[in-house]
Amino acid sequence: MSVSDDSMKENEGGLGETIKVIIQALLLALVVRTLLFQPFSIPSGSMKSTLLIGDYLFVSKYSYGYSKYSLPFGIPLFSGRIMASEPTRGDIVVFKLPRDPSVDYIKRVIGMPGDKIQMIAGQLYINGQAIKHERIDDFIDTDEQGRKTRVERFRETLPNGVSYTTLNLTDNNYLDNTPVYEVPAGHYFMMGDNRDNSSDSRVLSNVGYVPFENLVGKAQVIFFSIGEGKAPWEVWSWPSSARWERWFTSLKPDTEGK
Repeated sequence: MSVSDDSMKENEGGLGETIKVIIQALLLALVVRTLLFQPFSIPSGSMKSTLLIGDYLFVSKYSYGYSKYSLPFGIPLFSGRIMASEPTRGDIVVFKLPRDPSVDYIKRVIGMPGDKIQMIAGQLYINGQAIKHERIDDFIDTDEQGRKTRVERFRETLPNGVSYTTLNLTDNNYLDNTPVYEVPAGHYFMMGDNRDNSSDSRVLSNVGYVPFENLVGKAQVIFFSIGEGKAPWEVWSWPSSARWERWFTSLKPDTEGK
């Protein structure tokens, strides 16, 4: 056998090993994305000031078990959820929009199955009880042009002690006063923290009650954040546009009294 034949065989063997490694890496990434963690980016301001446009976060797929929406393209290999675990009131959750499962939404779990939810004059009521709602320092909102606006901010505390901040852009917004929503069994009531700029379960025709099956996972950590209107791959803009203070920020909520 000639030297050139040996070299060709070695090259073919090296190419085969490279392809094998690439396939294994892709399969590992698919398993991690399907069963463990999936990255998401924040496209809107509905969760300000907790989440900002340009935040990139990891969502744990295992937190609530797995449904068909845990699988790529929502492949219907099974119905319902397996290894199911109920979300906790106050969790930040990524879910499939009930009327269009191709769309991902991210909101906070406010109402559990059987709850009665209502907004009265911008105040949240759960099962007839007003939720603790305290005015704190204003949120300074900055737009793409760098203009700053002061927005009223409140600290809201749910019955289980989970505490977080909400924004109030205007008084007497149409979502500040609502009918009583009775959350059906097997469903959850979701709301954005930016209460006057969030299409959520208060809008029954758009979001409404979210079935347990539609939950994708729980938001865990912001791993990257860049200013609104900037692309993450523009590394040359990072010194001025990256929000360094938000990188690797846990989204675990505060718990009052614990």
